[in-house]
Amino acid sequence: MLEICCGSFEDVKTAWENGANRVELNSALYLGGLTPSLANLLCAKEQCDIPVVTMVRPRGGGFCYSGEEYKTMLLDARMLLDHGADGIAFGFLKADHTLDVVRTKEMLALIHEKGKEAVFHRAFDCVVQQEHAVETLISLGTDRILTSGGAPDVWTGRKQLQWLQSQYGNEITFLAGSGVNAENVIDLMEYTKVEQVHTSCRKWCVDVTASQQEVDFSYAAGQKNAYEMVDAKKVKKMVKILTL
Repeated sequence: MLEICCGSFEDVKTAWENGANRVELNSALYLGGLTPSLANLLCAKEQCDIPVVTMVRPRGGGFCYSGEEYKTMLLDARMLLDHGADGIAFGFLKADHTLDVVRTKEMLALIHEKGKEAVFHRAFDCVVQQEHAVETLISLGTDRILTSGGAPDVWTGRKQLQWLQSQYGNEITFLAGSGVNAENVIDLMEYTKVEQVHTSCRKWCVDVTASQQEVDFSYAAGQKNAYEMVDAKKVKKMVKILTL
């Protein structure tokens, strides 16, 4: 199962046309992914025959949200589901780095009420004890966890991913994400036994209007006037590797 992390309808279309199995639709990938617009979801569902999981995250900078932020997240999730989202990726933590069980349970109920998939995203990698967190998420009925094994990237976290899969893989699906690429994906999957991977297959494109004289809206270090998109060639390469 190859899931592509997308930042737009155009990214979804590229992923679909080049053989991906599923996408996660976001906005603001440079912030780790935020809630996408309904327009991007609607266009993706109208023109692409691929499951679309949508991110619900109101801001960057963590996963411990105010009451106002939480209210908008529930409303975003409901609207996205009502307009065709096949699942929701979300994560709620408390300030002590434990799961916010009450909010997680409410979001799960909303998603499952619509018959869709509930994905706890990489907020999981910021919890203090993954074992307890996994067991709680399983007991609540979570469908999938996106994780790097609590490490900056999946290869660094491969031992923890292997342990998670061996201990809990029969009860919940683990989706390995962060740093998955064509060079490491086979070794990663063979080592961890995880069967689903999440990758951006990113390339940088240039829009020269990001800067002019003293004004510069570039947001990526070392990538002046650049923005990221899904690279069709990288998706094709990943699909080919995974289907050999």
